[in-house]
Formats: sequence, C-alpha cells, structure tokens
Amino acid sequence: MAISVFDLFKIGVGPSSSHTVGPMRAGAMFVEGLRQRGELEQVRRIEVRLYGSLSATGVGHGTDNATIMGLMGEWPDSIDPTQITPRIADLRETNVLKLDSRLPIEFVWARDMLLLDENLPYHPNAMTLIAEGEGGELHRDTYYSVGGGFVVDAAQAASGVLDADQTVLPYDFDSAAELLRLCKQNDLRVSQLMLENEKVWRSEAEIRAGLLKLWHAMQECVNNGLKYEGTLPGGLNVRRRAARLHRSLQEIGKPNVIGSTMSAMEWVNLFALAVNEENAAGGRMVTAPTNGAAGIIPAVLHYYMRFSDVVDESNVVDFFLGAAAVGILCKKNASISGAEVGCQGEVGSACAMAAAGLAEVLGATPPQLENAAEIALEHNLGLTCDPVGGLVQVPCIERNAIAAVKAINAVQMALRGDGEHFISLDQVIRTMRDTGADMHDKYKETSRGGLAVSAIEC
Repeated sequence: MAISVFDLFKIGVGPSSSHTVGPMRAGAMFVEGLRQRGELEQVRRIEVRLYGSLSATGVGHGTDNATIMGLMGEWPDSIDPTQITPRIADLRETNVLKLDSRLPIEFVWARDMLLLDENLPYHPNAMTLIAEGEGGELHRDTYYSVGGGFVVDAAQAASGVLDADQTVLPYDFDSAAELLRLCKQNDLRVSQLMLENEKVWRSEAEIRAGLLKLWHAMQECVNNGLKYEGTLPGGLNVRRRAARLHRSLQEIGKPNVIGSTMSAMEWVNLFALAVNEENAAGGRMVTAPTNGAAGIIPAVLHYYMRFSDVVDESNVVDFFLGAAAVGILCKKNASISGAEVGCQGEVGSACAMAAAGLAEVLGATPPQLENAAEIALEHNLGLTCDPVGGLVQVPCIERNAIAAVKAINAVQMALRGDGEHFISLDQVIRTMRDTGADMHDKYKETSRGGLAVSAIEC
C-alpha cells in the first residue's frame, strides 16, 4: 500500500474527517458511479443507511448532511462550507434532493435517512447507499470511512486491500526500523527520502506547490478561527475562546505591560484552539491526519514559523514530509480512526506526526526524529474517543492544544539525546493497535461512555 503525503493532508470541511469528509466523498463517489454506469438519469429515490459509529454520533458530526451534499455532487475540498446549512434547510422544507446538483428527486428525511443501531463487518464507520428507479433498485453500495477521509467500498474491504494504490516506491518502508535503515544506507534525511517517494506521483515543483497550498489553507483556517466569538453550534453552548486569547496575547509585549514567561506556549494553544473551533463550526480546514486532531500539526508549524529566527518555505515542505513519514507508519500498522482505536489514533498520531515534522526542521537525525515521534505517541496511548454530545468540541478542542505542546516537548527531549532509547516507535504503534482492539466500543467515537456520559450525569 503506497500512501502519499497528500493522502494524509487534505483540504476539507469540519467537523470530522471520518464522519463528515469521508461520508461526503462516499456520496459523491456513489453519484459518480451511477453516472459512469449510465444510471444517474433513471434514479427516482435514494436511501441512506448509516451504521455503527456513523449512526451513533452521525448527527453531531454532520454525517447526514455531509452525505447529502456528496449526493448533490459536492466534494470536501471544493464545497463552500457556508452553503451547507441553507441547502440542507431547503431540502428538508421541500423534500427535494437535487442529485448531482441538477436532477430533482423526492427525499423525505424521516423515511430516507436511516440511523441504524447495527455494526457492519470490517469497520465501525459504515454506510449503505441505495438508488431506486421506476422498476425498483438500480444499485447499492456500502462504504467504510476508515479515518482521515479515506473511503473504501465493500469490495475493497472484503478483499483486504484498503487502498487501491499499489505504486512501487523507490524507498518503500513498512516500519520505522526500515525507514531508519533506508535513511542510513542512502545517506538521506527523512524529508529527503519522502520527497523521492513523492516524485513517483508528482514533479518536485508540484509537490512543493501542493504542500505550500496546504500551509496557506492552514494559515487561513487559523485566521478565520480568530475572527469569531460567541458559541459553537450543536447545543452544548461551548464558547469560542481563540479570538479573546488572541487579543490578550497581543497585549503582551506592549509598553508597560508585563509579559508572560509562558507566552510561547500560549501562542501554541491559540493556534490549536483557532483551528479546532473553526473545525467544530464546520469551516474550511486541513485534515491532518484527521479533523478531530486537525489543530495539532498547524499549531506546531505556526509555532516554528513564528518563533524561529530564520525560516522559509522550504522548512514548511520538510515539516510536512517528516510528519507524513510517521503518519504513514501509524496508518499502515495501526489506525488513525477514533472509531477504530479511540482518540489515541487521532490525537496520538497527529502528536507524533507534529513531533516528527518539528524535529526534521530543527535538524534532528533520523534516529532523533523517530525518538521524538515515539515519545509523543507513547504518552497518548489509551486515549479514548468520548465526545460529549457526539460533537467534536469537548474534550476535542482543548485536547489538540495539549497535544501540540506535548509534541514540542517531545522534540526538546529527543534533541537532547542521540536517538538511542528504550521503546521503539514500532513498538508504540503496535501497542496503540492492540490497545485499540482491547478498548470497549463505548470509548470509540460512539459517545456511549467516558466523558460523554459523565457530562450528562453531572
């Protein structure tokens, strides 16, 4: 399975990669398939069936709305997020779904959008889409949203091949040990090795331009997150804090104002809060590698770009490439899906990726980078995914800020050593996988345990 940096980092919309971005892609893929088979014009009715975690927390994550937008022909990287709410409101009022944004069919929400308390094989995030014509069923397909916006259909899931890309890479690696060996044998930094792999798909100029586009999207997300105050949607009345914190930090450093010795860490908190509040509001952001953990990597990258003496765009590219190397290992050998292994797979993976990216641009050797990622992931092991109300707000927003600071601390510790350490990154990733397998389903993005229940009881 060949995974690109652009598979792990994707421009999308909030609030969830597996519950929003993935289902929207599934809906759009279903419509595309109908079009390719010449069946699109024959459709008279669509039925949506959401299973498992998509059913349990789907409404809070916007899964139902995202699926509908996909059926309307929209894709996460190009949709205007501000148009989702009015278009869904219009559908609910008129009972008319414009398939592929042009073919009106009847869609009665209570009848055609089914939330089913049932788990399908292969993955907890499952959905089935059924198209019917005048003479009955035209086509149905089941999709699994396996984390980070990745979607596979039933045939792929049954075959065990969860990624159709079987590209042969010049420096393919399935473990951190292999990555370190390849770096040593070929005298390459991690970012250099990743760049050579990426060239299989794109030219170097395209790679650099694509990564800078992601960085600009991250910057825009932070800026948007600093514009708004008030409460986040969803009913919990969680207050947005980033704008107020930003004003406070801007006061620090003004004449006659006592500065905070913790100001650098507070800026990291600010960047993470801004991203995750924007994500929770359904805004445009970058999946990194998921939406629930989308604030960690941009917070650490913003920290580096703001507080380093000399920076340029090449540092951004190296950061993304170093981070992606660890993300690939987490996805290949465990999971980045909260519904599969808990939040350790989302925030834990993102924390390790951010540590790897920062270590790379600070000049870490490959063993030091591996050590930084190991420290970051190790101290997120066992982290449950128990969002209150099924919303990506509590504890998700603060959790990103904490993990961003943790990633920076992991790099500081690793750079004080020579890369030798007791537990390897491969062992930690394997432990994350096994811990996720042992974790009760109520702690895996179902909102049926942990904080999700305690908040209601209190």
